[in-house]
Amino acid sequence: MSETKEKTALITSVGADAEQPSVNNFMNSIDDGAPKINENRANAGALDAEKANEAEACGEEEVCKEEEGLNEAEAWKKLQRSLDPRYLNTVTMTELYGRIYQNRPPVIDGFLYPGTYLFVGSPKLGKSFLMAQIAWHVSTGTELWGYPVRKGIVLYLALEDGYGRLQERLYRMFGTECSEDMYLTVSAGKLDNGLDEQLQNFVKKHPDTSLIIIDTLQKIREVGDDKYSYASDYKVITRLKKFTDNNGICLLLVHHTRKQQADDRFEMISGTNGLLGAADGAFLLHKDKRTSCEAVLEVSGRDQPDQTFYLNRNEDSLVWELDKAETERRMEKPEPVLEAVAKLVTEQTPEWSGRATELAEKLGLEIPPNTLSMKLNVNAARLLNEYGIRYESSRNHNGRFLHFQLEKESR
Repeated sequence: MSETKEKTALITSVGADAEQPSVNNFMNSIDDGAPKINENRANAGALDAEKANEAEACGEEEVCKEEEGLNEAEAWKKLQRSLDPRYLNTVTMTELYGRIYQNRPPVIDGFLYPGTYLFVGSPKLGKSFLMAQIAWHVSTGTELWGYPVRKGIVLYLALEDGYGRLQERLYRMFGTECSEDMYLTVSAGKLDNGLDEQLQNFVKKHPDTSLIIIDTLQKIREVGDDKYSYASDYKVITRLKKFTDNNGICLLLVHHTRKQQADDRFEMISGTNGLLGAADGAFLLHKDKRTSCEAVLEVSGRDQPDQTFYLNRNEDSLVWELDKAETERRMEKPEPVLEAVAKLVTEQTPEWSGRATELAEKLGLEIPPNTLSMKLNVNAARLLNEYGIRYESSRNHNGRFLHFQLEKESR
């Protein structure tokens, strides 16, 4: 494999759930010694159990508690009002900046992020081999094409294969280098008929799951008259996206392209635009000649730069090797506050807590405390992904405190 890799810019770590954050990653909290909202719920007859559970799942309790100046009764009243179907739940820009939305770091830096992605290509093009390759690298934490990989548990639904074929394929690709964190199955339920519970139960049993591969999308869809409608396509992806966002993982859905050519290759995805419209992005594998060992992998995503990977397939192991990569130029401007925090929180001092006024003095920054807090809130994901520093904010009767913790996998 060629060691040459062409990149036009540093790829900043971004995540699909930065736009639609999960409640599991919402880090603001309040501890003022007052009775908790859950304890008052038993006395709130106006709110039925189903809506209460829905509120807890979507994190509205945390939103209510985070509002500045709201006491417990006011917070509970706002929660009840927000669950009224006639009420449009909104936040002000100031309230939005007052929250922290954490996202999980990339699965593969510069290549694969948490979210729901289509992986498309013509039949018998080598998609399943590339899926097995990605699954193995993530489950072992081994670099892929020179890109750092964060080790995690992988679930691979190879629904068009049998275990015998899987064994033969994996042995040819990786020999006896097995992975205990790569789980495989050749059968699963369909959406609306067991798959939701199967996936959720797996993630519950294996909380370190970072990647799920479903090969193929067609195998999990219910057969219906409207299965190729825009609404149906959008609904399928939206449903799976809700699962991935709630659990902060990456889901790759293997799918096929249509035969008709298009100026925009991503318009060749089989089905309607509802598939790509609902997904966080797509990977498109294609060849000029089907018999060629050379292929091009194009990537387009909602929260990542467009990329093109030129691949060669090893004729012996059938593993895909990288020739070169081209990346759309996307360089984020340096943020002085983050750079200052990175100098404060180091391996020598891996943790710091205090008020915003204390932090401003510590960093030597002439910046109002509320502005400093807003900058940190908005850039919390970037602080974690680029500097390996987790930022949290909490409030009690003494005021708001900021907390920084250097993660073990700091970069």
